[in-house]
Parts: sequence; structure tokens; C-alpha cells
Amino acid sequence: SKALTIDEEVAKLLELKARLGGDDGKHQFVLKTAKGTRDYNPKQMAIREKVFNTIISCFKRHGAETIDTPVFELKETLTGKYGEDSKLIYDLKDQGGELLSLRYDLTVPFARYLAMNKITNIKRYHIAKVYRRDNPAMTRGRYREFYQCDFDIAGQYDAMIPDAECLKIVYEILSQLDLGDFRIKVNDRRILDGMFAVCGVPDDKFRTICSTVDKLDKMPWEDVKKEMVNEKGLSEEAADQIGEYVSMQGGMDLAERLLQDQKMSQSKQACAGLSDIKLLFSYLQLFQVTDKVVFDLSLARGLDYYTGIIYEAVLSQAGVAPVSTEAQNGPPGEESVSVGSVAGGGRYDGLVGMFDPKGRKVPCVGVSIGIERIFSIMEQKAEASAEKVRTTEVQVMVASAQKNLLEERLKLVTELWNAGIKAEVMYKKNPKLLSQLQHCEESGIPLVAILGEQELKDGVVKLRVVATREEVDICRADLIEEVRRRTSDAS
Repeated sequence: SKALTIDEEVAKLLELKARLGGDDGKHQFVLKTAKGTRDYNPKQMAIREKVFNTIISCFKRHGAETIDTPVFELKETLTGKYGEDSKLIYDLKDQGGELLSLRYDLTVPFARYLAMNKITNIKRYHIAKVYRRDNPAMTRGRYREFYQCDFDIAGQYDAMIPDAECLKIVYEILSQLDLGDFRIKVNDRRILDGMFAVCGVPDDKFRTICSTVDKLDKMPWEDVKKEMVNEKGLSEEAADQIGEYVSMQGGMDLAERLLQDQKMSQSKQACAGLSDIKLLFSYLQLFQVTDKVVFDLSLARGLDYYTGIIYEAVLSQAGVAPVSTEAQNGPPGEESVSVGSVAGGGRYDGLVGMFDPKGRKVPCVGVSIGIERIFSIMEQKAEASAEKVRTTEVQVMVASAQKNLLEERLKLVTELWNAGIKAEVMYKKNPKLLSQLQHCEESGIPLVAILGEQELKDGVVKLRVVATREEVDICRADLIEEVRRRTSDAS
């Protein structure tokens, strides 16, 4: 694959040109966004707002509050929380005294917030930008600044009830956004750790082997096994035993089978994890989401702070096969693309305790919605469909067909604004009616309120429906009600 895209090559050349300076000896300024960042245009923002509204209304329906935290944290707050990913933390230059880093996710700041304010239970969502010093040239769709969208339940509750609700939320959001078919994979850190133990992985290798298993969605088992044996120094025998387990998936039945499994049943913590999976599935049945949930032993999720249940939602889009061993052997250049994970989360009971001076634990379970991936899918869908994306919400344009009616137009638009109607007027004294109507066509404004000498005398306004071109005279006093009635579903 080409190491650099054309855009990046052009940016490089422009930068070199700028350094050489322009013809007039003045320094040429390069117009670009910083590496790994991007602007959102109005069309993208319209789609983004729609996605946010869907997600936020789901969080609110489930009784969540929202908080916000600073975009940078003390460097030591973030240190040691992310395992192998710590190298991606974005450190800021020393600003005299405090060593700071940009937040890497919303979970660690949340844990810091709980410990600092001695909060023992809260159900909160947080949507904000996070920062990672990824090398964005390597992987398309990876940015250094991007949104995260988190929902978490903190507090001491009975097993698996909040966990089941997190999965229900993922199910609701993905169904409502209409992104196509999806699966929610579920596993438990204790099952993984127990499995590693009974397969003969030494204790100090659990975490690093875990982050290798986590690559199974991107690499075939052969490559994962190689990494375990050659790079991480695991015995071939242990790797093969892990291989047997990580190929298993099912539902409550699989959990029951593994509880009887000769090797697995030797591990106390694997058994605890498996009985919790059974309990979880019984609640998921009541929440009516079991048709999309699968217990998958290969799911590992690389983050160090998970302690119990973990889950991940993947889109199984038509025509987009998941990366599997078979797919690797397909025709060259035709590698199948996995859409990848659009939501993930799990239980992290130890994180708050890491911050608390007395080590008091606050059990937490949460989910992060992969909003950036969802945006790009929604954008592709909008491109594919002929439907025009509206970037404003104007309900009515106040227009006139004659000259010298600017004042009357301004009076009427003020009446509409004061009534909470979204309205617009052309910034010209005497605009042509045609150009006012064209503006409505272009920006999707459904109605035009036309003023003329005669209408003013009669105390009416001519209301024109842009789509059908029909016109009706409406008594001025009824205009607001009429506009509301005609745009109630559209706006």
C-alpha cells in the first residue's frame, strides 16, 4: 500500500514551498488543519447532530445525567491506566509547574471525578473530544482528535443488572440509527484470566497475552499464535490450548457447557465469570435483546482496567465480510474489510480505587459508543441516497414581490422570531422574488410568506408551499399557527 496519500504528498510539498518563501519574499502560510484533525462542514454537522440527538435521547430515556471534565488532566492522572497504549498519550509542553496531558478517553477522568468528589453512585453520560498521538497516516479513519460518547453506571448494585442495561442501550442505539445488522459480543475478564491460567500462561503474561488475543478480529489465528509464541515467549502447547477456547461462541448454553468443562472448572474465577454470564443472559432475555448478543471467548478488549464483563458491538454489513482466515486467502487486493467495532465497554471495578487515597472502590460498568465510525457510515449513507441533507432548519422565508417593502419584511420576520418560528429574510432592500424562491429551493426551506401592497392592505400574507407551488392567503393573525401546523413534522 502507498505509504502516503496524494493529499499528504501535496501538503508536504506546500510546506516545503512555504519554507522557501513566496515570490515577494514574504513567508507563505500553509492553510491546513493540524495532523490527525479535520474540520466538519455544515452537511457533516447536520448528520452529526442527528446522531448525537438519537444517542442522547437514549441515555436520557435510561435516566442518565451528564457531566463535563477538562480537556487536559495532570499527567500522573493518566499514567499507568492504559497498558500498552500509554505511548499514545498526548503530553503537553510544561507550562510552568504542572505536567499535563490531553485526556485519552472519558473513563479515567470519570474515575478521577468520582474519587475526587467522593461520589459512590451516579449514572452519567459524557460526550466530548479525546486525544491520542496516533500516527494517523497508518490507518484511515483514525484521528488524533475525535469524539467519544460514554455512558457509565457507578455504584454497588446486584450482579449483572446495570451490565444488562448497558447492553440494552447499545442495542437501542444501533437499532435506531439503522446502520444495518449488528452483533454484540460478550465475554468476561475473569473467564479470560481463568482460561489463561488453566492453559498454562504464567501470571505475569496475562495482560500482554490478552492484548494479543484482542487482535483476533484483525488477524487470523495463525498470526496471533505466532505473536504469542515468538514475540511474547509463550509455549506452543499453551497457545494451542488457548486456540481451542477462543474459537468458541454461543449463548447461555455455552456458559453452562464450560462450567462442566474439565479444565475450565478448575478455575474459581472462570466459574464466577461463567455464572455471571448465565445471569446476564437471563436479564438480556427480559430486555428482549438476546437475538443480537453472542458469548464469544475470543473477545478480549485490550484495556487494562476491565475486571469483569466486557463487550463489543460490531456491524455485520451486507457485502462487508468480517476479516477471517478464509478471507485472507481470497483474491489478491480483494481483502475483505471489517467495519469493526461501533461500541464497546465493560466492568472496571478497580479504577476509582486507584485514585482514592484510602483505596475505596466504586464498582463501575460502562459503554462507549464509537461515534466517529458511526458518523462516517451515516455520511456514506447520505452520499449514496439522493436525499438532500438540510443544514439549516428554517421553516419559512419572508419575501416580497415588490420594491420598498424591506421594513415590512423585517417587521414580519421579527413577529415570527418572537414566536419561536425559524425564519429568514434576504439581506437586500429589493430582492427579486425569483432569487428569494431559489434560495428556498437550495436550502430546503418549505414555506415562503410573501408580502405585497395588496396583502398589507387586506391584512393577509400569501403563504407559498415551495414543493407544490400552491399559494394561499392567510390572515396575518393566523400566520404563526399555520406555519407551525405545516412544518410540525418537517422541522
